[in-house]
Amino acid sequence: MQVIDTVEGWRKTLDTERAAGRTVGLVPTMGALHPGHASLIARASADCDVVGVTVFVNPLQFGANEDLSAYPRSLDADVALAATHGATYLFAPSVATMYPRPMVTAVRVSELSARWEGTSRPTHFEGVATVVTKLFAQAGAVRAYFGEKDYQQLCIVRRLVADLDLPVEVVGCPTVREHDGLALSSRNVYLSPPERAAAPSLHRALCAGAAILVGGGTAAEARVAMGDVLAEINGVPFELAYAEVVDPDSLEPLVGALDVGGTARLLIAARLGRTRLIDNVGVIV
Repeated sequence: MQVIDTVEGWRKTLDTERAAGRTVGLVPTMGALHPGHASLIARASADCDVVGVTVFVNPLQFGANEDLSAYPRSLDADVALAATHGATYLFAPSVATMYPRPMVTAVRVSELSARWEGTSRPTHFEGVATVVTKLFAQAGAVRAYFGEKDYQQLCIVRRLVADLDLPVEVVGCPTVREHDGLALSSRNVYLSPPERAAAPSLHRALCAGAAILVGGGTAAEARVAMGDVLAEINGVPFELAYAEVVDPDSLEPLVGALDVGGTARLLIAARLGRTRLIDNVGVIV
């Protein structure tokens, strides 16, 4: 696997692959790769002729008091994991390479960014949308793979691609979980042992809410069920940000019960100590 650290080299490499008739898969990441990322790379490898993985910790998506300086960085391990799971190239630019001058341009997907994660992290999704747009512009026509664990981000990326007519097919891939249901995340390493033991309650709460909806209950009842699961947690510094039932496309809150064939997405976020965790599940009635 070849590691590339310049935009010119990255663009030329992928253009050459397409000119030879090969399809290109793209897996954008912030590094600290884990089995969830591995599943995206493997899926891209199965679908496409060549796979490019990007590793870039994007400062634009971190708020003033967030964990940019502490965010885990492990490029050598990332290279090894990406190669093992089918990556052909890895793009690892520096901050100066990605942002050679102060940015005066930003991409904002307004309505989809306003709620949920956007409430507590008001600059986050503008940073995500801006860097993803840059990565797509650098890579050219690709099939891009994103995990459903960051579901709001996935919706935002899909919308910006559609609105800006970018030559990108966005592929959402299922969340990868630990044996106890905890969604894999690079930030899980921050959890203390008691926090790690409590963290799967997020998934249990989502499953409880989903069961209510599948059983014919209302969105309001599902929200109560999620809250009831989380209320039973004792002995950890646990702060719920939201537990919601939303339309899977608009992310607007739902009311009432779902019609037969109806769909919903249950979203949850909480802080355990200093670690913010998010998770979600989809429901079809």
